[in-house]
Order: sequence, then structure tokens, then C-alpha cells
Amino acid sequence: MSKLSKIITSIMATAFCALGLNTLTPFTPAFADDNICNNPHVDSQIKSASGCSSGSTDELPNVVQGIANAVILVAGVIAVVFIIFGGIQYMTSAGDSAKVKKAKDTILYAAIGLIICALAFAIVNFVIIGLLKR
Repeated sequence: MSKLSKIITSIMATAFCALGLNTLTPFTPAFADDNICNNPHVDSQIKSASGCSSGSTDELPNVVQGIANAVILVAGVIAVVFIIFGGIQYMTSAGDSAKVKKAKDTILYAAIGLIICALAFAIVNFVIIGLLKR
């Protein structure tokens, strides 16, 4: 694998990680009670803490977060598959230094991609929760 193709592969993996992925449906806790959600005398903060939906303004951040987390999940799974693939390459290299180097590089780049996925997950969720859901 040439240096240019490794760079392109790393950029593509990073792009997949940055887009994110998890679930496409918004999370609604099971403990949200209809009596609390529909009661006009209950404070909005209590309704929010109970998991009541506050209207359509929260739907877009939930969808964006779900799509982003789903893409990150897929990229993370791909990175783990490449780590396993690199391990198999390493075990079957039979001491050939070129094959060993190729296997170690595959594991290294996949591990870097996995770290980038974890950071992308943290950043996406921090931005969505911290800024958009206020």
C-alpha cells in the first residue's frame, strides 16, 4: 500500500468518524409519566428531567446526534475489523520483515482511527448536548 493510498484511507476513515452514528430515533426514558408530562402545573425543568418531550425544537438535534453517532459506530467497527485483520497479517507473516511492517502499520493506522472515532463521538455529543439542547 503506497503512502498516498494510506493517507487517503486515513482521511476517509476520519471523515466517516466525523460524521458519526448510533441511532436514528430520539431517546425517551421509560420513566416519563404521562401524568407529569401533561400536567400544566408541573415545572418545565421537572418535565425535562422526567424525559417529557418539549416539542419539535429538540427533534433536529436528536436526529443530528443520532446520525452522527451511527456513522461513528460504523467507522469504529471498521477500525476494529482492521485491527483484527492486521493481527492476522502479523501472525501469518512468517518472519518476513516487509509483511511484519505492513501488519504493524495496519494495526497502528486502525488504532489511530479508533482513537479518532472515540474523540469524534465525545466532541459530537458534547456539542449537541452542550450547545444545541439548551
